[in-house]
Amino acid sequence: MKKVFRFTRKEKSWIMYDWANSVFATNMMAAIFPIYFGSVCEAAGVDNVVPWSYGTAAATFTIAVLAPFLGAIGDYKGMKKKLFTVFAALGILATLSTAFFNTWQMLLVGYVFSYIGFLGSCLLYDSFLTDVTTKERMDKVSAWGYAMGYIGGSTIPFLISIGLLLVMGMSNPTAVKLVIILTSLWWAGFSIPMLRNVKQEHYVEVPPTQLVKNALSNIRDTFLSIFHNKGIFLYILAYFCYIDGVNTVISLSSSYGTKLGLDSTGMILALLVTQIVAVPCSILFGRLSERLGSLRMIRIAIGVYFVVCLVGFYMGWNIEINNGSEDAVQLSQVLFWIMAFMVGTVQGGIQAISRSYFGKLVPPSRSTEYFGFYDIFGKFAAVMGPLFVAVFSSITGHDSIGVLSLVALFLIGFLILAFGRKKMDAAQQAAQRESQE
Repeated sequence: MKKVFRFTRKEKSWIMYDWANSVFATNMMAAIFPIYFGSVCEAAGVDNVVPWSYGTAAATFTIAVLAPFLGAIGDYKGMKKKLFTVFAALGILATLSTAFFNTWQMLLVGYVFSYIGFLGSCLLYDSFLTDVTTKERMDKVSAWGYAMGYIGGSTIPFLISIGLLLVMGMSNPTAVKLVIILTSLWWAGFSIPMLRNVKQEHYVEVPPTQLVKNALSNIRDTFLSIFHNKGIFLYILAYFCYIDGVNTVISLSSSYGTKLGLDSTGMILALLVTQIVAVPCSILFGRLSERLGSLRMIRIAIGVYFVVCLVGFYMGWNIEINNGSEDAVQLSQVLFWIMAFMVGTVQGGIQAISRSYFGKLVPPSRSTEYFGFYDIFGKFAAVMGPLFVAVFSSITGHDSIGVLSLVALFLIGFLILAFGRKKMDAAQQAAQRESQE
C-alpha cells in the first residue's frame, strides 16, 4: 500500500510564507500597482516602461550585491531568521508606504524598497528549504509552496482586490490605495507561522567577534567551490539566463500591456487566469519531476516561455506597424489572454523545481551561503532583463524589440541544460553522498 504524503508542521509553516508573500508578486509586481503606476506616469507625460524597468533593475541589483553577504552570515547560528525578519519587515512597511504617495517618483521609490525587502526575504526563505525537509521531499514541498502561493497569496486577495476596483472604479486612486493596504496586511499576517515555527536546523558555529571575518572567508571558499564543481556552475549559468526571462515577464507584462493600450480590466482578469491555472500546474510539475526528472521539466518550461516571448513581440509589433488600429489592439488583447494562460502553466513550476533542484546540489549546513550565490545569479539576471528592455526600447523606440531580446536568454539557458546534463547529474549524486556521510 502506497504511503500517504503528509506535511510536517515545519513544512506547512514554510509553505505558508509563499501564501503570505505571493500577494506582493501579484498586486505590486504583476498586475494592479504597475497599471496604477502607468496611469500616474501617463498623467505626468512620462513613458512608464522606462522608469519601471530601471526601478526594477535597481532593486534586483541591490539584492544581487548583498546576496553573498546575506548568504554567508545567514549560515551562522541564529542569523538566518533574524535577517529574514528584517527583510520581510522592510518589504511590508515599504509596500504600505506607497498607499500614501501620489507622484510617480515617490511611488517608484516605495516600490523599489518594497521589492528589495521582498527579494531579500525570499532569498532567506528559499535557503530554509534544507532546514524544513529532506532532499527526497524537496521537489514536492517546493512545488506545493508555489501552488499554495497561487491559491492564497495570489488568487484570494487578488479577487478581493478586483472586487474593490470594480465597486469603486478601476481608475479610482482610493481603491488602489486600499488594495495596497490589503497587500501589506495579508503579507504580514500570514508570515506569522514562518516566524513562529521554522527554525534554522543546519548552521555553522562561530564566535560573534569572528562573524564578519569568517563570512568573507566563506564567500571566497563557496565561490571557488561552485566554480570548480562543473555541474553546479553550469546549472547556475543556465539559471542565470532563463530565470532572467521569467522574472522580466513577471515584472513587465502589465506595464508593457498598458503601453500598448490594452484594456486594464481585461489585463487584470487575464492575470487572474494565470494565478488559477498555476495552482494545479505547480503541483503537477512537482509530480512530473519525480517521473521525468527535474532538468527535463525545466527545459519544457523554457520552451513554453520561448513561445510566450515571441507572442509578446508580435503583440507590440502588430500594433506598431498598424498605427494602433482598433483591430490590432483587439487581436493583442486576445493574445494577452493566451499568453497569460501559457505563463500560468509553467511559471510556478519552473521556479519551484529550479529552487528544489539547486537544494539537492548543496550541503545542508551551508545552504544559505549557496543559495546566496544562487540568488546573485538570479538577481543579476533580473537586472539585465529589464535593463535590456529599457535600453532597446529607448534606442529603437519600439518596446517590442526589447521583449524580443528575451528570446535569446531562454535559448541559451535551454542549451546549457541540454548539453550539461551529465555533469549536473554527477554533482547531484556527489551531494547526495555527502549528505549521507
